[in-house]
Amino acid sequence: MDSASIGDLWDRVFGTQPAPEQWLVVVTAVVALAAVVPRPLWRLSRNAITIAHEGGHGLIALVTGRRLDGIRLHSDTSGLTVSRGRPTGPGMILTAAAGYTAPPLLGLGGAWLLSAHHITLLLWLATALLLAMLVMIRNAYGALTVIVTGAAFLLISWLTEPDVQAAFAYAAVWFLLLGGVRPAFELQSKRRHGGAGDSDADQLARLTHTAPAMWLFLFHAVSLCSLIGGGRWLLGL
Repeated sequence: MDSASIGDLWDRVFGTQPAPEQWLVVVTAVVALAAVVPRPLWRLSRNAITIAHEGGHGLIALVTGRRLDGIRLHSDTSGLTVSRGRPTGPGMILTAAAGYTAPPLLGLGGAWLLSAHHITLLLWLATALLLAMLVMIRNAYGALTVIVTGAAFLLISWLTEPDVQAAFAYAAVWFLLLGGVRPAFELQSKRRHGGAGDSDADQLARLTHTAPAMWLFLFHAVSLCSLIGGGRWLLGL
């Protein structure tokens, strides 16, 4: 690859792209909401939230010095991330807290990138994160979901026009922001009915000798604040 080609690739990835029309931003928000609210669609689309959830556990495990053994994604949209290290302490607490907070925080980061008109960079970063996660997947269904999701980002970024790329990027970020809100409410509902006794909130409660409700409050606060802040960035408010 010559220097001109490298320069063109650099400009394509790290340069800025024109902001889409406001109507397109609103339409992508409606599309994302439609993928989150109806239960039949949510059963399918929630797989993407699970990827972000388990990816959050895995990333923070590595950042805090734990050894990541693998990630499994299941067809019922549950997942499991296994890491080794001290069973207590800040590293374990941060790793456990990263799951429910990862999707909305990723959405918030994506909204910031889009507000700065870095549409292509967002698509490439998402592809890179999914590729890195694929290395740690330990079951066939998990590998399939990550490959399909990563392929969608890669093909959109390479083969489509700027308007299509913008629509896809905005829809994906809206989905992370909106879809990041629902799991905490689902967890709260399950615990109210006596289920999910070994949830992230319960594990965090045991690790910190606090009430699970405190961690549920944290999950709600992060997701709702990310939605408000990210939504303002996306809408240019």
